[in-house]
Amino acid sequence: MRKHLFFLSLALVAIAFSACSGGKKGVFGATSSGRAYEILVVVDPAMWERPAGRALFDVLDTDVPGLPQSERSFRMMYTSPSNYDATLKLIRNIIIADVQDIYTQPKFKYARDVYAAPQTILTIQAPDEASFEKFVSENKQTIIDFFTRAEMNRQISQLEKKHNDYVSTKVKSMFDCDVWVPAELASTKQGENFFWAGTNAATGDQNFVIYSFPYTDKNTFTKEYFVQMRDSVMKANIPGSKEGVYMMTDSLMTDVRPLTVQGEYALEARGLWRMKGDFMGGPYVSHMRLDPVNQRIIVVEAFIYSPDKLKRNLMRQMEASLYTLRVPGDKQTGAEIPLGVTKEQAADQEK
Repeated sequence: MRKHLFFLSLALVAIAFSACSGGKKGVFGATSSGRAYEILVVVDPAMWERPAGRALFDVLDTDVPGLPQSERSFRMMYTSPSNYDATLKLIRNIIIADVQDIYTQPKFKYARDVYAAPQTILTIQAPDEASFEKFVSENKQTIIDFFTRAEMNRQISQLEKKHNDYVSTKVKSMFDCDVWVPAELASTKQGENFFWAGTNAATGDQNFVIYSFPYTDKNTFTKEYFVQMRDSVMKANIPGSKEGVYMMTDSLMTDVRPLTVQGEYALEARGLWRMKGDFMGGPYVSHMRLDPVNQRIIVVEAFIYSPDKLKRNLMRQMEASLYTLRVPGDKQTGAEIPLGVTKEQAADQEK
C-alpha cells in the first residue's frame, strides 16, 4: 500500500507554499497549499494498515471513469494525527479519520476554508474500525464526488472571474442560455442549433459543444437515444480532415447516470469518442437537460484530444464548464455544485 503514496517529509516542503499568493484567504489569512486532486489523509498509522484504512485507500485509489488510459482519481498523502501540524493544515483537501467510542454511528461532517482557502475538510466519524470500514465502502461514490466537486467548484470560481466572453455572448444569442468556458477556447464554429469552441491545440486540445433539438420523445433521457442523437449531430458538425471522416461515439464505452444541475434533472453521459476513418479519439462528457420554457433539449459537452498527455485534469477543467449552464427558467442563481453530503451530515469543523 505504501508504495502508492508520497512521503510527506519531502513532498510537503515543496507544496506548502506552492499556492498562488493572490488567491482567496481562509479564516487565518492563509492560501491553501497542494495541487488539484491531491488529498491528505489524517489517520492513525496502525489503522491505516488494517482493513478500515485499506477501505479508505481503495476508495481514493480508484481510476477516473471515462478515460482511455488508467489515471487515478486523486494523489494521496497521509500523516498521523500527532504530526498534523500547522503546515499540513494548509493543504486544500483533507480527510480526517476519527474513530472513537464516543460516537454511536458513523457519519460525515465537513467544513470549508478552516485554516486556509480554498480548502475542504471531510471528517469521517465512527465508533469503531469495523463500522468505519463498512461506512466508507458503502459511501465510496459520495467520497469521490465530494472532493471532485470541491475541485470543480474552485474551477467554476475561476471561470466566473475569467471566461471567454465571446462564447458566452454567442451561446446567449443562439440558445438563450448562459455558460462559462475557459478563455483559451478561442476557435469557434457555428452550425444549425450547434456551436463549438476549442483551443485547436496540437496536443492537450480542449473542446466545448452546445446543441439543441425539440423534446418530442419520452425516451430522450436514455443512453440509446443520447448516442443516436450525438452521432447524428457530430457527423454533421465535426468532420475530419478527409471526406468520409467524422466524429462518432463509442457506445460500448459510454455510461450514463442522472445528475442534478442548477437544481434540475440532467443526464450525464461519459465515455470515449473516435473519428470514423481515422485514428483520433479521446474522452468526452455530456450533460443533457430539458428546457421546459421552449420544450427543447439542450446538450453541452466537453471533449479533449490529448494522445501524449495525461487527461484527468484537462477533462475535469472542461467538465466544470458544463455545470455553469443555465437554461431559460432556471431559478438557481449560482453555479456551485452541491458536494453530495447532506446538511444533516455536515457540521462545523473544530478549529
